[in-house]
Amino acid sequence: MKQKKEVRLSDIAKKLGISTVTVSKALSNKEGVGEDLRQEIKSLAQEMGYKPVKNNAGLKNGITGNIGIVIPSRFFSPNYSFYWYLFNHLSTALLKQNFFSMMELLSSEDEKNCTLPRLISENKVDGIIFLGQTSTDYIEMVSSYYSNFILMDFYTPNPDFDCVVNDDFFNSYLITSYLIAEGHKKMRFVGSFDATTSIRDRFMGFQKAMYEKGLSANLEDIISDRDENGLLIQMELPPRKDLPTAFVCNSDLTASKLIGQLVENGIKVPDDVSVTGYDNFLSEQEKTIPLTTIGVEPENICNMAAELIINKVTGKPYIKGRHLATGKIIVRDSVRTL
Repeated sequence: MKQKKEVRLSDIAKKLGISTVTVSKALSNKEGVGEDLRQEIKSLAQEMGYKPVKNNAGLKNGITGNIGIVIPSRFFSPNYSFYWYLFNHLSTALLKQNFFSMMELLSSEDEKNCTLPRLISENKVDGIIFLGQTSTDYIEMVSSYYSNFILMDFYTPNPDFDCVVNDDFFNSYLITSYLIAEGHKKMRFVGSFDATTSIRDRFMGFQKAMYEKGLSANLEDIISDRDENGLLIQMELPPRKDLPTAFVCNSDLTASKLIGQLVENGIKVPDDVSVTGYDNFLSEQEKTIPLTTIGVEPENICNMAAELIINKVTGKPYIKGRHLATGKIIVRDSVRTL
């Protein structure tokens, strides 16, 4: 006999022509949904045979001794080894405090359909770390069922969600100010503005440093480096006569790809144009010339995230909200003083 397909929140939402988040709020009796619509949603859910997920948000005191790390699968493409690097450091940080890590990759389909991670629905862990940009709708849906989670390397507009991020705005402000001090005035930011909160913050830091010196830094001048799925693309470079004196890239990986494109076009770095990165992380096959960048210590952000989630799930006092990890400029050979 063919097994009956499990009814998802997105199935109910599609029937009513509303958002999955609205369905989630209605079924979990959260505010923000009118009473008539709430009852309509609940009736349809019952009619369709929807089975609610049991809320295990109260897990404390290390019942399993496991912490789940949920990563959108797009960040585990060959272009994103940095997240594997972070996962390893995060696992080590958790193990030092006697917690084991369990990874689950979140597919684009499950993220779109707001399907809970199995680590939550099957009560496998005491808490969850969402690592890497995950949609606001998805995190809002999870919060309707589960509270023992934090966000890492991104944040949402909801101030109730605890997160650990690098101080991207200030770090980008620092490296742009360094370039200005080296004589650079005509610069372009490289990074798709709408891709992640960290890229947006890095552009805003770049823009602040430029505006303070009366230099141009417009949104329309950004050079995109990835598609709507977050995968790196061939960048559209300005004509040689319109090249800036420096490109400020949102990551070392983007900087590496950009340098490759420049070299293919006969443009030398840093003789013809300077390039900076961010992260201080490149695999051996991605390395080009020694790159001036922002160094972020993975141990710092991972230790902060491990301490935050463990304090949260064990009921220990902790500071709620947004936690920032600092970085520093690392000067190498990809920037020329003008």
